[in-house]
Amino acid sequence: MLKLHDHITSGNGYKVRLLLTLLGIPFTRIEYDIDRAETRTPAFLARNPNGRIPLLEFDDGRVLAESNAILLYLAEGTRYLPGDRFERALVNQWLFFEQYSHEPNIATLRYWITHRVLDDERRAMVAGKRRSGYAALDVMEGHLASRRYFVAERYTVADIALYAYTHVSAEGEFDLERYAAIRRWLDRVASEGGHIAITEVS
Repeated sequence: MLKLHDHITSGNGYKVRLLLTLLGIPFTRIEYDIDRAETRTPAFLARNPNGRIPLLEFDDGRVLAESNAILLYLAEGTRYLPGDRFERALVNQWLFFEQYSHEPNIATLRYWITHRVLDDERRAMVAGKRRSGYAALDVMEGHLASRRYFVAERYTVADIALYAYTHVSAEGEFDLERYAAIRRWLDRVASEGGHIAITEVS
């Protein structure tokens, strides 16, 4: 059985949990306390030298890191990853956007605030991350204004990746009030069959 090395409030871990659940793939979850540096131990670093979760471990001992790489692996050959070459490239476009423009700002502020690690150095970075986070939301809003989903008008791993931290962005003190298209899309994703909450453990 697959093992998912995880932290329950992690949006990156949630992406993988959500897709595994949607696909009906059984897995066991191993929880790490990231505030106590449990992913920085020699045992964990032997599995992932980058010292981060999520990490997917296979029965034969192979491991796969990076949440969006895991999504692409799991989605291969399923309805969550288009077969069309260009549509697949569009999925990748949004996965790169999520990790470069969205997650470093929206997810980072959420972590700093909810884990109470806003020291003076980080406080000096908040305004910039807030601006960049809203800029990412602006891009998403413009794209979703005339679309139901991010790619091919159907639910894909592009939606799963972007949903993970967007739907809890209020925990990072982002206000989605002016983002009507995003809010409609969030409701749409949450209504998909098989959906689970971010802290739900099956």
